[in-house]
This record gives sequence, structure tokens and C-alpha cells, in this order.
Amino acid sequence: MKKITKCVIPAAGYGTRFLPATKAMPKEMLPLIDKPIIQFVVEDAVSAGIEDIIIVTGWHKRSIEDHFDYPFELEKRLELGGKEKELAQIREIANLANFIYIRQKGPLGNATPILNARHLLGEEPFLVLWGDDFIKATPTRSQQLIAAYEKYGCSILSGYRTKKEADTKKYGFVAGEEVEDGVIRVKSIIEKPGPDKAPSDMAIVSGYVFTPEIFEAIEAVKPKDDGELVYVDALDILLKSQEVYAAEIKNGKYYDTGDKLEYLKTLIDLGLEHEEYSAKLREHLKEIASRL
Repeated sequence: MKKITKCVIPAAGYGTRFLPATKAMPKEMLPLIDKPIIQFVVEDAVSAGIEDIIIVTGWHKRSIEDHFDYPFELEKRLELGGKEKELAQIREIANLANFIYIRQKGPLGNATPILNARHLLGEEPFLVLWGDDFIKATPTRSQQLIAAYEKYGCSILSGYRTKKEADTKKYGFVAGEEVEDGVIRVKSIIEKPGPDKAPSDMAIVSGYVFTPEIFEAIEAVKPKDDGELVYVDALDILLKSQEVYAAEIKNGKYYDTGDKLEYLKTLIDLGLEHEEYSAKLREHLKEIASRL
């Protein structure tokens, strides 16, 4: 079985839900206290032994490349200013992995950036993480996904248990047989089924391991009426020829930071965990709650 060492992060979207903030700043670079969203995603991948991070970008995403680069001038200023802690943090970012950037081309849709990276992946299995959401978990999401791949030897989807009616209108849900606790052999995926038609309580959220067969499946997909190429349609094709499993990401919490309200909730959660700001933030929240 080939070791997974590469991760694809699609990051070419316009982030229209966060306009005007994303007019000049990529949504993936929105800060969560003192770290951009996409850094959480990269660190998750690196925790599982990923060596090469392939970020699929667009013309308006140059700041992502700059963030993971070596900023010589900034490093020199920090060094001269005696800011050793900050200097170490900046250098650590660039050393997280080998970063490779490609520009997205082709039809709209979330399957296109995966196909764009094909020439860099060859016949290897690989990880896919979206650049604007993440899961905090122990072990990490990527570690759990790769462990499931090593056990089952096929494509693995991140699963998230939920009975919330609102979630059935936001995510795809899997139908299939639960072969062990938290692992479903996928029979089909129903996109946004609604509360009455959800086939299970297992939603599919960010994070996948794909085998190379996904590329042929994507190429066989018929674009939607609006021209979009969607990866779920490729999975429907892949399911006809090989097994696919959904693995619940355990001991974790999903943060959909591509949504405004969820972004705000994430800021609060991370703030309450922050060593420097936790106590003061708790006081502030208590003060607000007393006025409600």
C-alpha cells in the first residue's frame, strides 16, 4: 500500500459570502485570532505525515503564497528587534511542508481543482482538504482519515454525526452499511436531503482520501446545468467500480468557517481556548449575558 504524502487544498473560490472583506483578501486568509484559516488546514495535514501541500489557487490568492513563503525583510526586522518568539513562529510556517501552487482552470465546481492536480499526484492516493473549514480532533482529522485508508485500502470520506435539521439542508448524507462503529460502507450519497429524506445521521464534511481512480470518475462526470463539475457526482461513478467508506471523525468539532455565523462562533471558541485571552473573553461574555 502506497503511503499518502500529498494533500490537495482547493482555494480558488471568490468568497462572496464574506464580501466586502474578501474583495482583496482570500477567504482562506481570514484570521482566527492570530492565524489564518488555511494554516489550521495545513497544520492538520502535516500532523498526518503529509510532505507536499498542493494549493489550487486563482489570480486573487497571491497572499496565500506569501503567507507560506520566507519573508526575508520581516524576519530581519524581527531579528533586529529581538522578537525571537515571533521570528520562530514565522520561520515555522514556511517549514511546515513543501508548498506547490497551481492555478485553477476548467469548469466551475469543486471537482475541478482535484483534477487540476492530477499531473502532480500520478498513481498515488492523496488527501483533499478544503481551505476554508476544518475539524479540531484528537487524533487529528487527517490522522483518522489516513488510518481508515490504511485499514480499508480505498477512498475515505470524513463523516460528521448530526441530527440537526439545518444540517440536512447544508450537507450530503451517506446511505450504507455500518461495518464498525463510526464507519459506513457507502452505498450512495444524497446531497442536502432535508430532515425527512436523510438516509442516516452521517453527514459528509471537509476531508477525504482519494485513490487515483477518482480522476477517471471526474472526467466521466456530466457537468450540472450551470456548468459546475461536482465531486459527489464523481463519487457516484466511483461507487460502481470500487468500495468507498465514510469514517466518523471522532473526538472532534467541525468548524464551517466559510459561513459568517459559524466563523463568529469559531472565533469565540478559539478565543475561549486561547492562553492569553481566555479569562478576559469569559468576563466579557458574562457581562454581555447579564445585559440580555
